[in-house]
Amino acid sequence: MPTPNAEQLGRVYGFFAYRVPSRDDTEELTQQTFERALRAWHRFDPAQGPVGVWLMTIARNLLIDHYRGDRSVRLGALEDVGEERLGSGEPDPDLGIEPELAKALGELSPREREVIALHFGADLSGRQIAELSGLSLSNAQQILSRSLRRLRGALD
Repeated sequence: MPTPNAEQLGRVYGFFAYRVPSRDDTEELTQQTFERALRAWHRFDPAQGPVGVWLMTIARNLLIDHYRGDRSVRLGALEDVGEERLGSGEPDPDLGIEPELAKALGELSPREREVIALHFGADLSGRQIAELSGLSLSNAQQILSRSLRRLRGALD
């Protein structure tokens, strides 16, 4: 059975780096993701999907909890979290995201920011993003393409 590794650690950290402006929060959420995964490891079923997608599901749930202010309960979809709470503020300079990029990301919708974070932060494929987010593959690819055009326009 596959186990979490350093590559998945980088993907989870990258996902949070695109979604929260604080390095401390990014590190804390990454740590909590792996702690939760270890506690639930007995429930992981490789037949349901790869370990990386399972970890990103845990990470998404933690992000929702983080922005809802209650980390003890799993809550609904990211789209249901108020946009003003989804980390579009100035990032910590040590986080690795340029202020111009953070500003451009802040102009995207929560769904667009999530797809960008899953693709570039977590290094997931379009198919994995679709599986994780419940989107069709074509919809996930369309959101990614549209988001990239918007980012290019904002950065030019």
